[in-house]
Amino acid sequence: MDMHTGVIKPRLSFWQLWNMSFGFFGIQFGFALQNANTSRIFSTLGADPDNLALYWLAAPVTGLLVQPIIGYLSDNTWHPKWGRRRPFFFIGAVLAAIALFLMPNSSVLWMAVAVLWLMDAAINVSMEPFRAFVGDKLDVSQQTAGYAMQTFFIGCGAVIASLLPTFFESMGVSNEAVGGLIPDTVRYSFYAGGAIFFLAVLWTVLTASEQPPADLEAFNAERKHARSFGVALKEIVGGFAKMPKTMVQLAFVQFFTWIALFAMWIYTGSAIADNVFGTVDAQSSEFQSAGSWVGIMFAVYSGVSALAAFILPIFARATSRKTVHATCLAIGGLSLASIYFITDKQMLMLPMIGVGLAWASILTMPYAILAGSLPAKRMGYFMGLFNFFVVIPQICSGLLLGGVTKHFFGGHTVQTLVLGGACMLIAAVLTLFVTDRAAPVKAAI
Repeated sequence: MDMHTGVIKPRLSFWQLWNMSFGFFGIQFGFALQNANTSRIFSTLGADPDNLALYWLAAPVTGLLVQPIIGYLSDNTWHPKWGRRRPFFFIGAVLAAIALFLMPNSSVLWMAVAVLWLMDAAINVSMEPFRAFVGDKLDVSQQTAGYAMQTFFIGCGAVIASLLPTFFESMGVSNEAVGGLIPDTVRYSFYAGGAIFFLAVLWTVLTASEQPPADLEAFNAERKHARSFGVALKEIVGGFAKMPKTMVQLAFVQFFTWIALFAMWIYTGSAIADNVFGTVDAQSSEFQSAGSWVGIMFAVYSGVSALAAFILPIFARATSRKTVHATCLAIGGLSLASIYFITDKQMLMLPMIGVGLAWASILTMPYAILAGSLPAKRMGYFMGLFNFFVVIPQICSGLLLGGVTKHFFGGHTVQTLVLGGACMLIAAVLTLFVTDRAAPVKAAI
């Protein structure tokens, strides 16, 4: 039963959970290709290493603008055939597929940065309604399992997407940045990612159903009122003052968590190239090899997260969701910082196991904790608003990490990864102070 509306929600089967979450397999193709290759693309096109974090600002700024708006619009959408969230799944998938085809064909830096804006906006159009989708369809006793299923597909999609450049290289495709252009291995990976993104999201659109609002007449009347620009703006901005206590507490956890993740995504490539492969020359074959190796590293943490997705709810049931999340963040923080001490590329896989545990929890536990504290009719808006606390730390990272790396770490980005690990440890401590009001009765699928 939904604790806010009193509506009894049917318990879904394993395959129903599978179908409603399968779109995340494609969504993560987009994010994984972006995370593992964007810095490589920017560097290949001549980006100043000190400004890498600034170029990445396109992604979080886009999320800051797009997500609460999409959440608000999806809350106030209903179509007899398409439902509430699925129109946004589909539109986002079309736009993201186009962006994924454009990104590796960028010939100059400004074009790559512009396409990153489009790509991140499109992925967010699809992704945020997926988070609300779980809250819409699942009883509180299944919400942790629903987010765990999403995490499983996120992990699977990320593993394959992260390995694609290495796969294409093994097939004889060139991994060289000929004439300063993007290597063919990266281009073909993005082409495959665009197709898979669209098809996976389309699967969920076609196989998952949505129930109409309990009082459709009242919903339509409220929706007409919500279409006013003034009302919409007031609702979107005014939501900050109405955030549940649990959401405020989680905001601090998310802030430090995502500073760590953003540091990892931006700087792992250059850190491994410098610390392990012994080069900072973005045009060298060693730098491109380091980029491919980072793809393998990211595939490992993504694979671990896919496996952990179904194990973490069991531990959460035995202890608590916040205990599991704090533990996983602590392991992830120590693992990320440990990269500083590793100079053998094979040994780099060990810290990725710890990062994978943290990633699985980051994608599952905060959303499961949050969903139980949100009003059902504003689930999409608050899930979009919650993402502010994902993108704000990314913006802070984009503005500050470059200067910190240059002036405090002498340009050695591996030390920036240590800073990220410390931030994740702070997030682990803050998790212990979160109030989890809706502990699940049964977290298993």
